[in-house]
Amino acid sequence: MRIAVLGSTRGTSFPSLYQQLQKRNTQATIELVVSHRHNAGILEKAKLLGIQTEFVDPSEMSHRAFEIKLSRVLQHHHIDCVILLGYMRILSPDFVMTWRNRILNVHPSLLPAFAGLVSDAVHREVLSSGVKETGCTVHLVTNEVDAGPILIQKKCPVLPNDTVESLKARVQSLEGEALVEGIEKLEEVMT
Repeated sequence: MRIAVLGSTRGTSFPSLYQQLQKRNTQATIELVVSHRHNAGILEKAKLLGIQTEFVDPSEMSHRAFEIKLSRVLQHHHIDCVILLGYMRILSPDFVMTWRNRILNVHPSLLPAFAGLVSDAVHREVLSSGVKETGCTVHLVTNEVDAGPILIQKKCPVLPNDTVESLKARVQSLEGEALVEGIEKLEEVMT
């Protein structure tokens, strides 16, 4: 399975995902990392690991035109599966349909709890809610944000002295392994 990762941010979980894939008995390989931000940290992390990167510039084009271009890039690289890792754009129904059942997202909470929130906002809400457990969820992407079928959830405690930063770090440490397990489940379905 040839994987492309779409990312907008630092890609904190990307090295863990890459390392976890190397350790596992899987035919999945990360072939490409794509961002719509030319200075996204995930691009640098991918380059350091020898993975091909692409910047797809969304400026001066419609959302639809951008996604058509993005699909062409993915098809050019013969991508089978797309992973969203800190990807800060909502995908259109057309893009989701084109890549139906082949897009995975990792969300930093135990969905359906705290769906629709991103980054620090998720962890801030977790802390203010008083829940004792959180984690991450790997799910298939559908037209509804954070509502696709759940493949994997990894859990961790919320500690009394947690800050947004400490909780975020604990959750991110689970994401690489969770994504690999999600990829393995997807491989089973696709073969």
